[in-house]
Amino acid sequence: MRARDLAVEYESVSVDSDAMEAARLMAEHRLPGLLVLDERGEPKAILPASQMVKALVPSYVIEDPTLAAVVDEQHADRLCQALAGRRVGDCLSHTATAPPIADPDDTALEVAALMARVRSPLVAVAERDKAGTHLLGVITASHLLHELLGKAGTLNTPTA
Repeated sequence: MRARDLAVEYESVSVDSDAMEAARLMAEHRLPGLLVLDERGEPKAILPASQMVKALVPSYVIEDPTLAAVVDEQHADRLCQALAGRRVGDCLSHTATAPPIADPDDTALEVAALMARVRSPLVAVAERDKAGTHLLGVITASHLLHELLGKAGTLNTPTA
């Protein structure tokens, strides 16, 4: 099984996309993160859902979590307003690295090793040439596990 066979279409956004729309996309599709593309349409970063949640929480609560207990529900319901007018690029961590990219001919084990090494919930599959990087799709950790367990004959096997 090669990366090109495992790759599926996956939701992506650009660095200039609306952050609120990106959050809605994650929530509606229950995604662990989004692939963020640069202005050329090439993979730039992965925006984990946890990073988007962090963008909602006021910095003073992150610094002192005990303050979360004193914020009433009415104010907690307004957390999403923190995304209003922000771009996806504003929500990326300052230490965000380029997303892991697998070659279309990589094996499932090579993809798994890459995913494990960089601790990423998804890997982009792309062809690289002189013109740039051409995204073919994405492999998520859950999809890779499903395929590997299915091939091993351990999927849907009851345990004692």
